[in-house]
Amino acid sequence: MRVINVDTGSRGWLRTVAIVAVAIVALLTLFGSWYTVDQGERAVVLRLGATVGEDGPGLHFKLPWINTVHKITVQNQNRRYTKLEAYSRDQQPATLTVSVTFMASDPSAVYSQYGDLDGAVARLIDPRVMSGVKTIFGQYDAVRAIQERAGLNKDIDAAITSAIAGPIQIVSVQVENIDFSAAYEQSVEQRMLAQVEIQKREENLRTTQVEAEIARTKAEGEANAIRLKGEAEGAAIKARGDALRANADLVQLQAVEKWDGKLPTTMVPGSALPFLNLSTK
Repeated sequence: MRVINVDTGSRGWLRTVAIVAVAIVALLTLFGSWYTVDQGERAVVLRLGATVGEDGPGLHFKLPWINTVHKITVQNQNRRYTKLEAYSRDQQPATLTVSVTFMASDPSAVYSQYGDLDGAVARLIDPRVMSGVKTIFGQYDAVRAIQERAGLNKDIDAAITSAIAGPIQIVSVQVENIDFSAAYEQSVEQRMLAQVEIQKREENLRTTQVEAEIARTKAEGEANAIRLKGEAEGAAIKARGDALRANADLVQLQAVEKWDGKLPTTMVPGSALPFLNLSTK
């Protein structure tokens, strides 16, 4: 009969389990004693739950089982807020889309106060964005909000940035879109069309006035030309009359100059021959 030694087999199995457990613990200890941090991250180091430091990019070592590491990005992050409802100063409802770019300026404070970056955004940025948009947009008339879009964006940016004090830094705030009610947008479109029509009529009126001014100037020029011509002709006639009065023979001289040398074929009895002044002595 064969006798099996149970105690020897049990001890062998336990020894194997122990060796495997020790190997696993050794591996975990080895791999848990170092960590790497990317360029756009910062590592918050905790020792038994208490913050003991902050590490930058690169390879770092820590006490396994005692120290833990929480990585937080320090790169610019963007959060887009859609369908933010607000009223303008003239009580026009609008829906805004606002984009906020931010970054973690103090990763250790982000972790200690909010747990992670998402928690900081939800508790620190979200409520300030909503209240800031409503407050600033309520200071603008609807037409002004459209016409002075850059000013509105600047004021909302300043309001949100100044309201956030903590481990989060606001990089920029951008109002991407403003949607008013369909009825208001239709009224704005009609008003714009009316303004375009008014501008068109004003332009036509200015064109007509310019054309009338050109015609008037041209008529005045023609009238002045006629007047000057008449004055010149009048002066010539006056000078001719004065010359005739000064020299009575000038008329006869001109007639002689124009005579072709032929005598008239018929003469009235008793009339004198032209240009001949025959006197009997």
